[in-house]
Amino acid sequence: MPDFADLVFVNGSVLTVDPDFTVASALAVTDGVITAVGARADVEDRIGPDTRVVDLDGGTLLPGINDSHLHGCAWGVTSPPLALELGYPAVRSIADVAEAVRTAAESTPPGQWITGTGWDLGYLAESVEDPSRLPTRHDLDAVSPDHPVLLMDFSAHATWVNSAALAVAGVDRGTAVPPGGVVVTDDEGEPTGLFQEGAQALVQRALPPLTPDVRALAIRSTLAKLRALGITSYTEPGLGPGGDRIMGGALSQETLDVYRRLLADGELTARVNVLLLPTGMSSTAADFARALDALDVPESDDPRRLNVIGVKIFADGIPPNRTAWMHEAYLGGGCGALCVNGETDEERVAEIAEMVRHAHAAGHQLGVHVTGDRGIDTVVDAFAAATAGHPRPDARHYVIHGDFLTPHSMKTLAEHGFGVNMNPTIKWTIADLEEGLVGPERAAYEWPYRDALDAGIRVASSSDAPVTFPDWRQGITTMLLRESKGSGRVSGPGQRITLAEAVRTYTIDAARQDFAEEWKGSLEVGKVADLCVLAGDLLTADPHAIPELPVVLTVLGGEVVHDALDS
Repeated sequence: MPDFADLVFVNGSVLTVDPDFTVASALAVTDGVITAVGARADVEDRIGPDTRVVDLDGGTLLPGINDSHLHGCAWGVTSPPLALELGYPAVRSIADVAEAVRTAAESTPPGQWITGTGWDLGYLAESVEDPSRLPTRHDLDAVSPDHPVLLMDFSAHATWVNSAALAVAGVDRGTAVPPGGVVVTDDEGEPTGLFQEGAQALVQRALPPLTPDVRALAIRSTLAKLRALGITSYTEPGLGPGGDRIMGGALSQETLDVYRRLLADGELTARVNVLLLPTGMSSTAADFARALDALDVPESDDPRRLNVIGVKIFADGIPPNRTAWMHEAYLGGGCGALCVNGETDEERVAEIAEMVRHAHAAGHQLGVHVTGDRGIDTVVDAFAAATAGHPRPDARHYVIHGDFLTPHSMKTLAEHGFGVNMNPTIKWTIADLEEGLVGPERAAYEWPYRDALDAGIRVASSSDAPVTFPDWRQGITTMLLRESKGSGRVSGPGQRITLAEAVRTYTIDAARQDFAEEWKGSLEVGKVADLCVLAGDLLTADPHAIPELPVVLTVLGGEVVHDALDS
């Protein structure tokens, strides 16, 4: 007679995500582990007097979702209650942003900062009508003359401030611009209030420092939102000294210390994997090596709950900024060559190769932020060269974003078992904007899921929150349909994938990125009971309706952490 289960699920579609994508109808959980999967008859004898039996009522049970690239602390810091939500459709114009700031100013003591995130040029009516009409400090000065205001865009690659913030930061026409950064100026050479890439640090450094308590509040806010979405694992992609001036300091080493505290206090209601961030968005190989070698990271008390798993490097930026490293110029003004710290294109290739070699030889997994095709080829070639020079079994390096994968890079990634981490909700968000910046052909191809899977690459999907809201259901819909958020227009139908393939990118293949596919990521006997329950059958739902399927139960290691069934 088997032990009685703590949880039993019956009467629904149980998506095991095993190698055959078997669909069962019942599942049992005992002591945090899956102990039976199959039909109702396979779990009946495990139902005891204290077993909670969940009638799925035709709904769907699938593995807990793994958002494999999500800035947990930064999302909490840049969203309510700590910041204004300025994303579309809540905000549709520069005037809407100004009104949100005006309302906040009415209840904020003079002199205190007002922050927000999420604005997107592609959805601000004034900029859509006239692309030369960019947000400026004057838009904010009119509604908040007595409060410094700092607003990050949806991508975290641009920041918009008012005059009061410029004064506090001490930024004017004579301020030196960091390498790789852009300060937009007016006809008189004065800053307009718009900062891009590394130049954002000029104003972000003036923000009040994040205290441990504020960081903890931000992470708790994120964890609560993730539980309600069925997300049980995520990768915090870059914490360390290189993050001191990124996203207001939310990516700094201090955030990792707060995660440890939350783990010790039993508050970490998700499995968190961390990439170290030795240096920021532009760095020399020598600086990177010194910073990485100097990092001292204690072992986790519970590596299955909090684990430092690798190292992050920045190789380029993202469109529509000018730092997507492309073989050929794109329409938005990007250049084929990338120059950082005065380097030529060839010198940058050598620098990236050396950073990758150093981290690889030190035994780290590498996640490299790179979007342009030239940059991707450079990074993937560096992975291969590092592996040849210092053989390591199953290093599992991966490309972060990988917007414009080339046939060459895909072939090399597949041959070496390297991966790619893609962002379907970013595709959904920017598809309409991208066509005018990179051209119709490139925009349609961007994030080539079909080609990558056909090449044999293990693909993980993620939101890059706070860049986009981490709704994996919308991500699946986007992978199935390739439709844009704004117009609904199809962008690259040839890159559509199937439902089973899409689910794998958020579950078992994301677990593989974590080196954890043997114990999580699918619903198989012996694996941890990380579970997500949807009210509705994911297998038969209209793809357009998938984002509306409610998440009614989330289970982490057998513990119910979100329960809307009885509410």
